[in-house]
Amino acid sequence: MDTSQDIYREIQKMIAANEKAVLVSTSSIRASAPSEVQTKMLVKADGSIIGSIGGGSVEANIIKQALDAIKQATPRRVRIGVTPEEEKKRGMEPGGKLKYFIEPIQTLPVLYIFGGGNISLQIAKIGKALGYKIVIVDNQSEFADPQRFFEADQVIADDYDKAFSKLKPGKSSYIIIATRNHDYDELVLELAVKSDAEYVGMAACSETKKQRFFSNLMAKGIPEDYFDKVHAPIGLDIQAQTMEEMALSILAEIVKFHRARF
Repeated sequence: MDTSQDIYREIQKMIAANEKAVLVSTSSIRASAPSEVQTKMLVKADGSIIGSIGGGSVEANIIKQALDAIKQATPRRVRIGVTPEEEKKRGMEPGGKLKYFIEPIQTLPVLYIFGGGNISLQIAKIGKALGYKIVIVDNQSEFADPQRFFEADQVIADDYDKAFSKLKPGKSSYIIIATRNHDYDELVLELAVKSDAEYVGMAACSETKKQRFFSNLMAKGIPEDYFDKVHAPIGLDIQAQTMEEMALSILAEIVKFHRARF
């Protein structure tokens, strides 16, 4: 049985080889369904799969829609009612519905984390578990260390402006600014709002600090509406106390934003 780790390893290989595929994820189930059924499946352009969402007519239907999603290169949500036979097979109550999210791997979300401090460590760990590609940037090699961020897909030790010029954040990119210096935070913010990323979050950012940055950057000629995509302070209010809880609140906000787009 293929695991989620097998699936994500294959995704990285396919992205590197510029091959097309979609990731199918179970997003919700109405009524009860068996926990042993896998929740992720990778569908390749030739119709072959890695993983499973339980087999049967449901999986066959989803594979068909996944192949169409590959052609259209767009994510989609699919809700499926199942037959009495399928309900029995999956251990569901009568009238159950399954909902799936189908997402081309080229649009899988990327977390660009600027700053290699302790909060970034926790964000990277949770983000990776959620299936995000992780890119770490820090201007000091002791923080931008692949051994420190072993779960990251890319670790860059360079000046923030030089590193940013090598990156191409797209619409499925999420930028988190968590450097250890206010000046660096403002520098990265200036670069981030000019990028195609639709979400820019600033960690440990007070309202006063945010407004000061906005004023400074508008004085440089950056339009005010560029800051509409900035979230500061970043994270949902879950009364977080520990570093791990803070990272969880940040990822919860990003997941909420990402899913609301489709």
